[in-house]
Amino acid sequence: MNYDIIVIGGGIVGLATALKIKTSNPFLKILLLEKENELAKHQTGNNSGVIHSGLYYKPGSLKAKNCIDGYHLLVDFCKENDVPFELCGKVVVATDEHELPLLENLFLRGQQNGLQQLKKLNKEELKEYEPHVNGLQGIHVPQTGIVDYKRVAEKYGQLLRVKEVEINLGERVINIQIAGSSVQVMTQKQSYSTKLIINCAGLYSDKVASMTVKDLNVKIIPFRGEYYKLRKEKEYLVKNLIYPVPDPNFPFLGVHFTRMAKGGVEAGPNAVLAFKREGYRKSDISFSELAETLAWPGFQKVVSKYWRTGFGEMYRSFSKASFTKALQKLIPEIEESDLVEGGAGVRAQACDRDGGLVDDFLIIEKERVINVCNAPSPAATSSLAIGETISALALNRVK
Repeated sequence: MNYDIIVIGGGIVGLATALKIKTSNPFLKILLLEKENELAKHQTGNNSGVIHSGLYYKPGSLKAKNCIDGYHLLVDFCKENDVPFELCGKVVVATDEHELPLLENLFLRGQQNGLQQLKKLNKEELKEYEPHVNGLQGIHVPQTGIVDYKRVAEKYGQLLRVKEVEINLGERVINIQIAGSSVQVMTQKQSYSTKLIINCAGLYSDKVASMTVKDLNVKIIPFRGEYYKLRKEKEYLVKNLIYPVPDPNFPFLGVHFTRMAKGGVEAGPNAVLAFKREGYRKSDISFSELAETLAWPGFQKVVSKYWRTGFGEMYRSFSKASFTKALQKLIPEIEESDLVEGGAGVRAQACDRDGGLVDDFLIIEKERVINVCNAPSPAATSSLAIGETISALALNRVK
């Protein structure tokens, strides 16, 4: 039961991290622990399947660097391992005059992040890419693509097993104790000893981090994103991916249209507070987890700042007519009857004590622990690059 490294979390980031470490040093003994009975069940398995280009992220940030590096690593990985993907491109659409300066800023940010062949589109040119879209101006982003991240994660898992990395499913970490050069990791089944822990526990990353970090300054706030799907006969309205200009003050991209790698077209998501960390339905409630969220000083400040936006998102969650109206800004032909209920995902969004919704990837280190405490979108696109970043930190400590 002695290991060089234990990775907690079998989502796409934990798997990619273990893969990069093992590839760099095949002699390390690595264990990956996952509380579910399958890999990639939560954020990875409910992902919208977009290969992000790196358009949105602040130049020089971990998100920007890892997304752009990760994009190329992911595309190469899919080619080498026969994972289907498609670089279909997307359009970002300004539907109101006040969005035009924001669209221009987005174009400049994309250029600063090194994106080649971005193209500004006028109203007529937009129609060439998406004939049914309504917009004043737009940007075409050729790098954006689609993939099934569950399949990507499963391929990571296959390669890990080939490389003799142990993957234990159905084991939830309940305690961690650091004693000198050794760390004890307790699950509900047994105890393990390791030199280093890497916490990639996603929606519960703060809970795992708090086992070794006193007075942790961030808490995971779960936001549910709900989707509709277009009826089969209306899928012709969307050729590829259609996005609005995002609200710069809100860390979500707004409702959009996504052609899926598995087939079909998704519309959404909204972004509403989930009353349970793994609450995929409106009726899913954990009173203890909800109470923790509501009591967090940072969340209270977020509410005071974004209550209008949050109320609008919540209203759309319960009103299909309102959801449809938001989608009609992009495609006026969409009608309420064209939408059938789709799935939902829950995003782990870190919120600090001062009310900041953490905008970048966040890694909190201790001598024997590396905690990935914020890895929302574009973490799936960035997974192999994040894995390389964490691998470099880990290999400096475990020889």
